[in-house]
Amino acid sequence: MDTVELTIAINGYRSPELLKLCLGSIFEHLKDTSISFEVLVTDSATEEDTEMLMREEFPQVRFFPFEKNVGFKTLVNTSLKEACGKYIFLINSDIILTEDALPKMLHYIKEHPTIGLLAPKQLNFNGTLQQSCYRFYRPQTILYRRTWLARFSFAKKHLDWFMMKGYDHAVPKSVDWVIGSAMLVTREAVQKVGAMDDQFFMYMEDVDWCRRFWENDYQVVYYPEAFVYHYHAKGSARGGFLRSLLFNKLTWYHIKSALRYFWKYRGKMLPHYE
Repeated sequence: MDTVELTIAINGYRSPELLKLCLGSIFEHLKDTSISFEVLVTDSATEEDTEMLMREEFPQVRFFPFEKNVGFKTLVNTSLKEACGKYIFLINSDIILTEDALPKMLHYIKEHPTIGLLAPKQLNFNGTLQQSCYRFYRPQTILYRRTWLARFSFAKKHLDWFMMKGYDHAVPKSVDWVIGSAMLVTREAVQKVGAMDDQFFMYMEDVDWCRRFWENDYQVVYYPEAFVYHYHAKGSARGGFLRSLLFNKLTWYHIKSALRYFWKYRGKMLPHYE
């Protein structure tokens, strides 16, 4: 395929109903724009319903199924390898596009060439704000977020800092990192920064990637003037700390990834931009 302006790359995992809504929102809102675009879908542990959906309702979409659950980073890296666009909008299949989100984001990132990664505001379906931009983790952040220590004032102060509670989320802002469910990146930046790190199977890969954008002199910017809807379920946080340690493998994925992240950056200075 010839180079297009924009690749919209969706990663999915056993969610054909949400994937259908996601794809529908893309074609509905971009059909009357001047944006030249392609859509591709990468999908983990692909089910028959998903294959049928793609074959029968969206044959124009390039589809990359995986028999096993290969993890978020593999889906993203496959998309980066296959994308033809100058800009690549990486989204989860539980993202619903809004009418002018992508035109606004493309205009903004073109006007600010130092930005390598631009993230829209994410909303719950009832219109409330979803937290999607943060400061970089410290070791105590994981501890405070996942244990009873969160009840203490010192922990609350730290977590408010981590979650940027002092920021009104109303104006564009350079941030440490954004969650990986919706990220617009430039091909130029990705060629310099590289793909997501293979050592992360699930969790922390978006933190690591954003940090590498900063280390390569590209800004990571939260852009609330464009927004999307996100059906977001915090699978690793269910049931409390002790119960999740015993029964929730997602909690263990998160902890293991955090340990890998801190080991990778041991002794290294955090990038500074404020």
